[in-house]
Amino acid sequence: METSARLLELLSLLQLKRDWTSSELAGRLDVSTRTVRADIGRLRSLGYPVDARPGVAGGYRLAAGTAMPPLLLDDDEAVAVAVGLGAVATQKLGVEETSLTALAKLEQVLPSRLRRRVEAVREATSVVPGAEPPLDLSVLGAVAAAIRGHERLRFGYTKPGGGEGARHTEPQRLVSWGPLWYLLAWDLDRDDWRIFRVDRMEPHAPTGVRFQPHVISEDDAVEYVVGRVSKAAWKYRARVLVHASAAKVAAKIPVPVDIEAVDESTCHVELGADDPDRLALWMTRLDVDIEVVDGDELAAAFDRLAARFRRAAGDACTT
Repeated sequence: METSARLLELLSLLQLKRDWTSSELAGRLDVSTRTVRADIGRLRSLGYPVDARPGVAGGYRLAAGTAMPPLLLDDDEAVAVAVGLGAVATQKLGVEETSLTALAKLEQVLPSRLRRRVEAVREATSVVPGAEPPLDLSVLGAVAAAIRGHERLRFGYTKPGGGEGARHTEPQRLVSWGPLWYLLAWDLDRDDWRIFRVDRMEPHAPTGVRFQPHVISEDDAVEYVVGRVSKAAWKYRARVLVHASAAKVAAKIPVPVDIEAVDESTCHVELGADDPDRLALWMTRLDVDIEVVDGDELAAAFDRLAARFRRAAGDACTT
């Protein structure tokens, strides 16, 4: 066995179990114990922390180091990791984008037979009716790979009205908000920033053209996307006085909104929606007293909602 191939096999063996004796490793690799010692030294020079215990009962163990070394995965492990990363990317755990970049790196080197297995698992997975639709991880992975590689991205895009078009962009940042993912990108045809919903994208073949990313922080990217997607799209706006602290309200509202503290027990909240009735119903979930300061449509929606609740209670509300 060539030295490089033998080192990979040795590394794979060390990752399988905690302790190996020199004779065990020599037998598995069909080499002498002297060669095993030399190969262990080569792994250490590459940054793999291999501990050695002397004596008859001694042996070698792959230990934790100061940096994460490359891992070797067999077929089943690679498929399990890819499926697991995809599942994590659909949850609100705070590591969605990191999961996608890791998934993009993994899928880039997966053999075609393993990519087919991963895709088969996704296709065979059902979603409980009423739950959020599953993310198209192949699209997300392609976008994440383009961002990581600073590679220009071409894709077909379905507009809100149903029209379709082609876009040529320099992808900057993926932003997860609620059940949706958004791409912040520099549109080369329009020479300006644009935001695209990932579920409406259909990436074309990789362009291979690199670009120098624009300087924009993660916080600025999130603020820009939130400002353009939410506030610019609100049909109805309202300002309410909430009888709870700003911190408590911020913890209860799952989307970014403008919250201004009045004192320790009250705050002003500016928010909006396309449907005031739905917004009123949603605000009842805060489970605190609310006063509409500005927003006639929201006030009227609360009035309709109160009347509906009274009708639902019927005679029970008078006893």
